[in-house]
Amino acid sequence: MDDVRVPAGPGIPNGLVIAGRDLVETFSHASGPGGQGVNTTDSRVQLSLDLATTSALTEAQRQRVIERLAGRLVGTVLTISASEHRSQLRNRAAARERLAALLREALAPEQVRRPTRPTRGSQRKRLDAKSQRAETKKYRQRPGRDG
Repeated sequence: MDDVRVPAGPGIPNGLVIAGRDLVETFSHASGPGGQGVNTTDSRVQLSLDLATTSALTEAQRQRVIERLAGRLVGTVLTISASEHRSQLRNRAAARERLAALLREALAPEQVRRPTRPTRGSQRKRLDAKSQRAETKKYRQRPGRDG
């Protein structure tokens, strides 16, 4: 089985290589319509990676990935399914690409939001719009009413 390469990015400056021995592939019939071939070929691929035992991640990376992907994990095992292609080979490649993209996204550090203040011009514009709206509503009242 081939290794999965995760390209370098935020949180993984040198990239990441997940050894093929850490991955478990299972094959099954793809669901849905597909004609004669769908019942005879095992084209759906399920690619599983146990995040707790893989040697590709450091402890800090392991904690971050497990925390971020908690909703997708069964225990500590991450499973990716691919059945969009008719070919098992293409589904294997698609599952590996999806796994790499998911890990790259999970390992990226969170973006810190720095709060900003509205500019003086935008505050003035908002207040002018409010007073204009109040003026419009004031003129909709019945004449002679001092309310």
